[in-house]
Amino acid sequence: MVYSIRYLKTRNIAEDDKAVEAARLGLIFCALATVTDSIFAKVAWGSFWNWDPRETSIFVLLLLYGAYFALRGAIEGEEKKAALAAAYAIFAFITVPFLTFVMPRVVPSLHPNESVVNKEMQFTMGITVRWIFTASLVFLH
Repeated sequence: MVYSIRYLKTRNIAEDDKAVEAARLGLIFCALATVTDSIFAKVAWGSFWNWDPRETSIFVLLLLYGAYFALRGAIEGEEKKAALAAAYAIFAFITVPFLTFVMPRVVPSLHPNESVVNKEMQFTMGITVRWIFTASLVFLH
């Protein structure tokens, strides 16, 4: 969204290129989250998809990303494509806080409400999960 706003302000095509790359990364991470969520759902609830509010939210986010790339593919002129895609990206971003933070907490969910850290700032995850979490942090760097 930031690069889309910058493109609309400057009409610099490099900003549009950055917006497209950011959207590609977002799509990849959203798809990976959907796949890993499905695996979690199978283990936790016995099926890969349950239409849980969090699962549904990420599905809608995938649709938003798909629509962004469909829009870009449907428009011929580069400037027109960049401008319309930028406007769409800004609109789509407005839905993200609602889909990510509001809807999953308003509608009853299969997901636990507990966090990995409780109110006293102590880890509440099991030793195996804590080990995997710590290892993933190490491998990020």
